[in-house]
Amino acid sequence: MTNDQIIPILQTAVGPVILISGVGLLLLTMTNRLARTVDRARALGAREGEARKKAQQQLDLLLKRARLLRRAIFLISASALCSASLVVVIFVTALAGASIGWLICVLFVAAMSCLIASLIDFIRDVNLSLAALDLELDRR
Repeated sequence: MTNDQIIPILQTAVGPVILISGVGLLLLTMTNRLARTVDRARALGAREGEARKKAQQQLDLLLKRARLLRRAIFLISASALCSASLVVVIFVTALAGASIGWLICVLFVAAMSCLIASLIDFIRDVNLSLAALDLELDRR
């Protein structure tokens, strides 16, 4: 394969590579939010007696947030995996001369679907975090 043939393949593969970079930043943000949620739940869970009872609604919300974030992290990781697989399939298809455009389409749709679902869970987490803040402010 000559350089003239490889360059268009590289240009085609750049899109999924850029997607992986963006997904990586979102993944970092989500894992940081999960860590803060877990830390906050541990702090509230360490309370005893009446203080623990008062914190129970917040703990319930934090557990729901942690589950949402876990799912969002799984989905965004699946999106990155599909994108990385897409790059490999693009190169293999070009090098082998195979005609598996359907697989490229499936991987791309899977990557985008996982990304969209992950972002929906992320938005739900942000809304729940505001609900937890409302609970805390009402208690003061």
